[in-house]
Amino acid sequence: MSGTIRVEKEGPLGWLIFDHPERRNAISGDMWRAIPDAARELESDPEVRVVVLRGEGDVAFISGADISEFQENRTGADAASSYDHTTAAAFGALMNLEKPVIAMIHGFCVGGGMATALAADVRYAADDGVFAIPAARLGLGYHAPGIEALMRLVGPATAKEIFFTARRYTAEEALRLGLVNAVFPKAELEAEVRKRAEQIAANAPLTVRSVKQIVHELGREPAQRDDAGIRASILACFESEDYQEGVRAFLEKRSPRFSGR
Repeated sequence: MSGTIRVEKEGPLGWLIFDHPERRNAISGDMWRAIPDAARELESDPEVRVVVLRGEGDVAFISGADISEFQENRTGADAASSYDHTTAAAFGALMNLEKPVIAMIHGFCVGGGMATALAADVRYAADDGVFAIPAARLGLGYHAPGIEALMRLVGPATAKEIFFTARRYTAEEALRLGLVNAVFPKAELEAEVRKRAEQIAANAPLTVRSVKQIVHELGREPAQRDDAGIRASILACFESEDYQEGVRAFLEKRSPRFSGR
């Protein structure tokens, strides 16, 4: 079995599930190739307002890429380039979702699992979380966008330490380093993630989308930022029905009912 990528929908929450428990949810080539389609399905569904990434079972979020495929699919310059192209498409599909993306992490979050978690907007972990990037133990070259994503989150020196040592970090260490937003007891993780995802889903989608877009643009060099796109996203909020609904709800002392329009 090479594992599968599953999509489940529960009201405003869309779940993208890494289902390969016999290998601790290691991501196979077939799974990497399936991620963009799964992301597009969740993006195109107007009922889904928040996407949650999770691993099947209770042992791992993602234990990494499926190393059993490396000799066949990741040996030699051409094969390595093709593999990197496939994984880049998967990470890009997750990072480019306009909807907020949450990584719900329990157990192993290693290698490709870390890279996948970094593609999310926020990360919540169980107290049994284990974090590592063991590239230096395998002798493989690591793609620059993945290093950049980690560096932006934890800083250059910490990113170097994570790669140089290839050691495992506990959930509490990950929290101190800024890898995750919060850590919860494992039995409470899903309930806490659901609570936060539902809080986000109840808010104005255009505002959430605008903030996500602006944060992304502010991560670029000033000359490369889409200033027109930033202004348009802000203007869209003020011109929306949701803005009028938000003001009315505040004045009427009730919860707003946002439509995303």
